[in-house]
Amino acid sequence: MSAKIAGLGWVTPLGTGLDEVWARIVAGDIAEIKTAANPETGRAHPYAPAPMKMVDSLGRNPRTRRSSPISYFAVAAGLAALENAGFAITPQAAAKTALVFAISSGGVIYTRKLYEQIVKQGANAASPLLFPETVYNAPASHLAAHLGIDGATYTLVGDGSVGLAALNFGRQLLALGDLDRVVVVGSEEIDWVLCEAFRDWRLARAEAGSASGALLAEGAAAVVLAREGSIDVPAIHPGVPFFRRREAASAIDRAYSEVLAGESVDIVIGGANGTFVDRIERAAIAKHCPRAECIFPKRAFGEALGAGALMQVVAAALAMRHGGKASALVSSIGFNQQASAARLKLPVQ
Repeated sequence: MSAKIAGLGWVTPLGTGLDEVWARIVAGDIAEIKTAANPETGRAHPYAPAPMKMVDSLGRNPRTRRSSPISYFAVAAGLAALENAGFAITPQAAAKTALVFAISSGGVIYTRKLYEQIVKQGANAASPLLFPETVYNAPASHLAAHLGIDGATYTLVGDGSVGLAALNFGRQLLALGDLDRVVVVGSEEIDWVLCEAFRDWRLARAEAGSASGALLAEGAAAVVLAREGSIDVPAIHPGVPFFRRREAASAIDRAYSEVLAGESVDIVIGGANGTFVDRIERAAIAKHCPRAECIFPKRAFGEALGAGALMQVVAAALAMRHGGKASALVSSIGFNQQASAARLKLPVQ
């Protein structure tokens, strides 16, 4: 079962243009870092914000004018991917289009605000304007409304590897034969409560200049799958579970083995993010892809959790386009015990 990548879009801390952001990654640019502080303790957390000014125009749409940033990022990336694919979403086209959404933390900003109201003022004080944005499928709902999709819309919840599971599900939907395309989107927003949680779990960095711990980041990525496109997606392993960190090495080894199936690749787009992931992934790459070029884009724009794996897929497609590579491996190890991989290649002429 194979599908092709027909369009790409992303919103990253380095910008939103495909080629422009890729050029910055290759040049070694690093995202601007800001801090999100706990207002009660003053404890500050570094993170990489996405440029809201690039998606602010979406606020003029009645559907999204009260939305949380996670929905803004998702809509911007999804629309950009469809434009990149050259698809005009008419009512007829929307009926043949499905949406698969990958999400990890959900709308943490509005969720934290809603529960603050409940805790401090009581349940009767909870704002009905905040509640709809706290549900995990809110960003998918906003994007589907923008596109006019009222049929197949799915939200998958997972860790930082969930984007590959969503991409695999998109391939399965396309294989059923009832659809012409599937838009796969992942998005993430940052709030101090999310940063504090990951810092307490010893996964997020404590200082902006630290090399230990992930730099949490905002953003979104979108991939349009269709039967015609510039890049094949011949194999995806949606996730090998592991329950302890020491089991992660065997999990990613299995994912690589099944996805590569004896094939070599020219480039690996890794998920190294300053955590236990780095060492385990490096060993797997050395074993399975010793001669492949390696690029680790999270060093440039941070760990965007629910959007992270799809950002890597976009980066892999751009690396193939600009670097003249015929094949790529996308590698992802999530914090919540999933190891995933996907193989991309140029279509046979």
